[in-house]
Amino acid sequence: MELIVVLDTNAYSDWRTSGHWHQKIAIADRVILPSIVVGELLHGFRKGKVLEENLKKLHAFLKEPQVHVFPVTLRTAEIYSELLVQLQIQGTPIPTNDIWIAAMTLECRGELATRDSHFRVLPQIDLAAEPGKRQP
Repeated sequence: MELIVVLDTNAYSDWRTSGHWHQKIAIADRVILPSIVVGELLHGFRKGKVLEENLKKLHAFLKEPQVHVFPVTLRTAEIYSELLVQLQIQGTPIPTNDIWIAAMTLECRGELATRDSHFRVLPQIDLAAEPGKRQP
């Protein structure tokens, strides 16, 4: 079975700064960066002091054959709306961008690498655990 790992913004950042998620990324058949995550990363890069260095590293990562940017599709929007209604009924709001990231994770049938525990309110999201580590 194909292992698809979807990186949340903090998972990409953690991997870059500490190597966390390295084992999971290394064994993945496909690594997905949702377009929402790319936007959040670019925003963070522009606020920081090493924009060019961060852009260079991101572009190099995106050139890896197993790494793909996942766009928002009509299906993504449908899943997003379903998740938003679910969260409203449950009374468990999460940040809007994270709902989009969850929708993309479901759409591509991946495991979400994140340290955000609020994704647990969406039991249909498969949260990735780095080998040897506990889930967030």
